[in-house]
Parts: sequence; C-alpha cells; structure tokens
Amino acid sequence: VLKLFKLLHRTRQEVFKNDTRALEAARQKINEEFKSNQGETSEEKINELLKIASDVEVILRTSVIQAVHTDSDKI
Repeated sequence: VLKLFKLLHRTRQEVFKNDTRALEAARQKINEEFKSNQGETSEEKINELLKIASDVEVILRTSVIQAVHTDSDKI
C-alpha cells in the first residue's frame, strides 16, 4: 500500500510539474483517498482499492497532458 501511495505522489510530481495548483489538488486527493480507507480490513476491498489506485496512476502517466502557454496565440 505504501509503495503505491509513494508511486502516485511521484507520478503526480512528474505529470503536474510546475503547476502548483494541480500539484496541491492532486496531493490532497491522494492523501484524502488513502486516509479515508486507512481502516479497511477486508482483503477483497483492499485489493479492489489497490487496483483502482494502480489504474489511476497509469491514467495519470499516459493520458494527462500539461500544456504550456508560450504566447497569446500559442500553447
């Protein structure tokens, strides 16, 4: 669980690099989700939550695009 938690935070830092608002929002969401499920004892539910977290990490890494505004007419 801790390994996946750290991986999500590393992915967040890479994907939202130089975007402080997105970095903070992602940090809060990751921490909130892990904290809300901290007391879960059902092995089945824990495995399901880990699968979801793993899927989120893959989606962040492969599907999120950060655009950089370079000029008034260009991104």
